Amino acid sequence: MTQPTDIRRVGGGMGEHLRTALHLAASGIPPLPLRAGKLPFGNCPTCVRNACGGRPNMKIPGPCACPLPCHGWAAATTDPHVVTSPAWARAWREAAAVAYHPGGAGLTVVDLDNADAIAWARETLPATRTVTTPRGEHWIYRGTMASSNAVRSGVDIKSLMQYARWLEPGEGATAPLPDAVRALVKEAPSARRAPQALSVPMRGHGGECRHRTPTYLERGIAMAEQRITDARSAIHATVYRTFLAVLSTHGQCGCLTDAHIARLFTAAQAKGETVRHCTDAWTNARTALGM
Repeated sequence: MTQPTDIRRVGGGMGEHLRTALHLAASGIPPLPLRAGKLPFGNCPTCVRNACGGRPNMKIPGPCACPLPCHGWAAATTDPHVVTSPAWARAWREAAAVAYHPGGAGLTVVDLDNADAIAWARETLPATRTVTTPRGEHWIYRGTMASSNAVRSGVDIKSLMQYARWLEPGEGATAPLPDAVRALVKEAPSARRAPQALSVPMRGHGGECRHRTPTYLERGIAMAEQRITDARSAIHATVYRTFLAVLSTHGQCGCLTDAHIARLFTAAQAKGETVRHCTDAWTNARTALGM
């Protein structure tokens, strides 16, 4: 077993962001570098459009062993040897900030963007660890859930398949994730904006499982990835319709896993979709199908 890098030996030339990332990794919080605008570094030429076949740290099958900080939130890692590797050196030199994957650390961040959102949280949610942000506060809970933006005015949820900017450790004890936060995703305004017309028939409804072999589900996910990858126009619409088709066929019986969803999100992001667009499209498709 390799030994983690001693963060005390990280020289000043490697940058404050790298030292912060190593502290996070040593604490079990997977970090990643952000470029200007709080954006992750884009996929390298080898991995563009998910041509590499997958990412082990996304639990996506495939041969990808890219050493670069590719694939957005999925690049986050607690391995200090990866964080300090030559492949990441350029990213740290260009980094404008450090982010982390809350879901990978077993956490959920309630991102409060303004004073009204903070006032609402203080009246509604149990107290927990709080971090001051440039526009508001991050309320951090112990536990994971699906991420979703704009669950109410000025409130985003960042947990699985999402990243949050690291600002400071914060104050207070980290409380367990309450049902009140989980309920926000079900009640999100984005869900109520779901399209009314369905472009695919409902199949597998009522819990019937048509996955007689694992190949049936695997083929469906692979076809959906390819449909998104091959799109040359109307990317937003293609992503939504593809999500809708996958959910209508595979979403009713419980066989669809986080790994399958991550593959679809990765394909969409390779076409330029943001995490916000992916999350909204998935939420709208689920709502349209009554899930």
